[in-house]
Amino acid sequence: MSLINSSTKGVFVIACTPFAEDGALDGESIGRMVDFYYEKGADGLTILGMMGEAPKLTQAESIEVTKLTLKRSEGKPVVVGVSALGLAAIGELTKAAMDLGAAGVMVAPPSALRTDEQIITYYRNVVDTVGADVPVVLQDFPLSTGVQISSKTLGVIFEAHPSIVMLKHEDWPGLQKITDLREAEAKGRRRTSILCGNAGVFLTEEMQRGADGAMTGFAYPEMMVDVVRLSNEGRYEAAQDLFDAYLPLMRYEQQPGLGLAVRKHVLAKRGAIASATQRRPGPALSVLAVKEIEKLIERQVHKLDLLRGRT
Repeated sequence: MSLINSSTKGVFVIACTPFAEDGALDGESIGRMVDFYYEKGADGLTILGMMGEAPKLTQAESIEVTKLTLKRSEGKPVVVGVSALGLAAIGELTKAAMDLGAAGVMVAPPSALRTDEQIITYYRNVVDTVGADVPVVLQDFPLSTGVQISSKTLGVIFEAHPSIVMLKHEDWPGLQKITDLREAEAKGRRRTSILCGNAGVFLTEEMQRGADGAMTGFAYPEMMVDVVRLSNEGRYEAAQDLFDAYLPLMRYEQQPGLGLAVRKHVLAKRGAIASATQRRPGPALSVLAVKEIEKLIERQVHKLDLLRGRT
């Protein structure tokens, strides 16, 4: 399997973790889900992220999910989330993942970090722990971690550690950060791949600012694939028109605390996984919420039909 690098582009879908109704890992659905994502055009996958319910898994289960995903991916790149409170756990899961053939690992900063120096030191320790030969994705998601990382601090980290090859950008607001990072590269700082999260809700603007693609788990990955492709072709209006058809459902999925339930419901409806079950604790969708989702999907289909008829 090829490793990710500072030029990696495209769509890496943040995969959910399928569970059976009793909360056990659903290995069969993992295979089905992997096939679904690649059939929809994904360039790679990222597993065991925040929306992959990684904190609810044991270390052994995390390794099992990694093993099953990599086997089904058949050489396509898979990034493994290894974020943990302690460096020892990060090191252990990283070694297991890379030995199994992962393309790299993703690490978010722990919530206790506050100063620039603490953040810089933390990622130095991460690289020392996993090894400088392991490609690392730095996850910048302050709405979840509470850790604010400035463009300047990111630049210091990227320059100091060439193995940190990618930024998973999901600061909000954060479009200016993409611009700042690309401007710094134009002045001589080494290049870093930028794939964006936030469920894709800013993807059209992010691509125009210089992002390389998306790393998020919206239940219609084909939209992200097409938006990235159209943007790379310079067809920004077409990308925006397509994006707009999906935006209402994306907005609904962005509800804090409920988003994963929405995403899993849609994935189950699309046949990607057998059950929308989350491992406890996790919120359940109300009957009314399900009706709202169904209505949004119905309207989405209608808008896409109109769009295709026009083009």
